[in-house]
Order: sequence, then structure tokens, then C-alpha cells
Amino acid sequence: MSGMLNSSVARKVAMALSAIFLLIFLLQHFIINFTSVISESTFNELSHFMGTNFLVQFLMQPILIFAVVFHFVMGFILEIRNKKARNISYKSYNAGANSSWMSRNMIYSGLVILAFIVLHFIDFWFPEINHKYIEVAPEDPTRYYHELVEKFHNPLRVGAYVVAFVLLALHLLHGFQSAFQSVGFNNKFTPALKTFGKYFAILIPLGFIFIALFHFFNQ
Repeated sequence: MSGMLNSSVARKVAMALSAIFLLIFLLQHFIINFTSVISESTFNELSHFMGTNFLVQFLMQPILIFAVVFHFVMGFILEIRNKKARNISYKSYNAGANSSWMSRNMIYSGLVILAFIVLHFIDFWFPEINHKYIEVAPEDPTRYYHELVEKFHNPLRVGAYVVAFVLLALHLLHGFQSAFQSVGFNNKFTPALKTFGKYFAILIPLGFIFIALFHFFNQ
């Protein structure tokens, strides 16, 4: 495994595969969260299934945690190696002319998103683990909606949530297409991929922002 990841191509492919997995998770996460705007009971049912299903809890959840850690660690490794490989003496190189702002600042938007994910774990995952495995509290299939809404009482938390998803949109605007190109999608798919990637990168984070603002203003 470590030998394979010594190859720059293999590192990029591994990074891309983890990104695609996280994109799928992000879409699924958005669909479930959006039901909280439409139907409290539907959100509770879906959340209860995700929170109690054995495969989700003990197979998909560990894979997700590994994918998050792997993606960010690999991103830092690629950033460090790219900086080392850059020819500093090549004075005619103009980063602004040769790459977009988003591609040059993926590491910084990634760090903010990572901080948000840590906060998200503290807000939702840790209390869930405490509820089920430490306190061993009785399971209430109707608790999920109220727990979600409670997180959006604080305007500072909602503001941080909005900023994080704006940065996620910027991150995805570059990362979406890059991920699919790294796993071999050839040029004939590029125009459609760019279009779909832009819609995904803007609409999904915007949807999460809408959910937060909806619950904040409908307390």
C-alpha cells in the first residue's frame, strides 16, 4: 500500500477516489437533511434508520471516517510534494496566470472544511455515541428532528455553518472535475462534467445553507 502511494499518479488516483466517495456521502447527507425542511416525521424515520442500521453504523461509518482522514492527509501530502517539486528559480512562472484562485488555495479551504467536520463530529457524532453506547439511553425514534433544530439556535454557529459551506462550494468547484479526471474520464466527458460539477458545487452547499437558515428563522 505504501509502495503504491509513493507513485505520484497513484496518490492522485487515491485522492480522487476518496473525493468521489465523499461526494456521494455529501449528496446522501444533503437528501436526508433536506427532508427536515419538508417533513419532521420523514427526517426522523431516515435518521433513525441511519442511526440504528448495523451496516451503516459498523461498516459504512468507519469507511466514511477513514475516507475523511485519508482525503485530507493525502491532500496535505500532495500539497507539500507539489511545493517541493516546483522550480522556484523559474521566474517567468506566474501562478495567477496559470491556475485559478480555487486550485491555488485548495489546501486552505480544505483546512477550514476539516475544522467544520471536527465541529460537526463534536455536535452530532459524539453526542450520538454517548447516547447509544455510554449512557445506553432508551432509543427514541422521534428525537432526531429536535436535536437537529436545536443546533441552529445560535446565530454564531449558523454563521460558521454558512461560511464553511461557502468554502466547500469553492473547494468543490475545482475538486469535482479534478477528481473525475484523475480516475480516467477522458476529454469527451469534460464539458458535461464541468457543467454538472458547477451545479453540484453550488447547489448542494447552497442547499445546506438553506436548511440552516430555514431552521434558524423558524424557531
